[in-house]
Amino acid sequence: MSEVTLFLDLEGTELTVEERQLLKNPLIGGVILFGRNTLDAQQVARLVMDIRQVSPEIIISLDQEGGRVQRLKDGVTRLPAVKALASKYEHDPEQGLSAAKKMGYLMAAELRALGIDLSFAPVLDIDYGRNSVIGDRAFACHFEAVSALSHAYIKGMRDAGMVATGKHFPGHGWANADTHLHDAIDDRTFEEIWTTDLVPFRDAVENGVEAMMFAHVVYPQCDPSPAGFSRFWIDEVLRKQIGFSGVVFSDDLSMKAAQSAGSYASRAEQAIASGCQALLCCNERRGTLDILAYLEAENLKPLKQLESLRGRAATVESLQLESARSLANEMLDV
Repeated sequence: MSEVTLFLDLEGTELTVEERQLLKNPLIGGVILFGRNTLDAQQVARLVMDIRQVSPEIIISLDQEGGRVQRLKDGVTRLPAVKALASKYEHDPEQGLSAAKKMGYLMAAELRALGIDLSFAPVLDIDYGRNSVIGDRAFACHFEAVSALSHAYIKGMRDAGMVATGKHFPGHGWANADTHLHDAIDDRTFEEIWTTDLVPFRDAVENGVEAMMFAHVVYPQCDPSPAGFSRFWIDEVLRKQIGFSGVVFSDDLSMKAAQSAGSYASRAEQAIASGCQALLCCNERRGTLDILAYLEAENLKPLKQLESLRGRAATVESLQLESARSLANEMLDV
């Protein structure tokens, strides 16, 4: 019998009565926070404590990549987009890798101090200059630099007590569409993808990345279904060919590019059948409730492996943190 979990989004800066009840459901294994939930660091710390009073073992997450995607801004360091690391790496690879490790450490240390377990990072996509929704969220324009910089970034995250989630498998940089709003197609061959976009993901797996998030992109020369609904991509490629043993996340099942899979229950069914273990459904409460009803009707069990994503205590060196903050400010000013 499949084990699965659903991540819940919240309406505002405090829990509603409905959310308190939902958080008690064992199939709700995580919470994902957005900008609307994060006034400042102090408020987020209180919200995290409130969530844990209702559900002590839940995983609390958000997207804190830096640049355009930083859900919590006030009371923490403003982080540069990771693409800013590329020029440092090109000028001096050792300096670039050191900076990447510092940025991963800074991001994770500040979130762990608030009790947040997980930031869905890093982006392992390649910036081909074709997809504006990726753009400077990618470390670089070439897979070798993406692999090297993301590896250093993940080391920094782990030093601060946070595991990593690579996204968006098998690569979102080529398809020229925003999957939040449109269907996205990548018409390259498997060999082309394997030798370029998949290299950072393959390297991340070799280095023990703990979770992977899938793209709602269709690669028609490989499989007719979007990757997050594809047994070919999840089971055959990621699990068997690459050897990944961590947690597989869907991308947000409310996105436009996920609608081809049908109703919310159908989207959950197809994702799970393809090998997805952790479902995200954001900004659409009706959809979340429909998915939860489907999971309960199928008598699916909570995902035990989710425990591997829990944040851990780590010794935070104040001098190291201040050095990283100084670097982040310097990179923002460039």
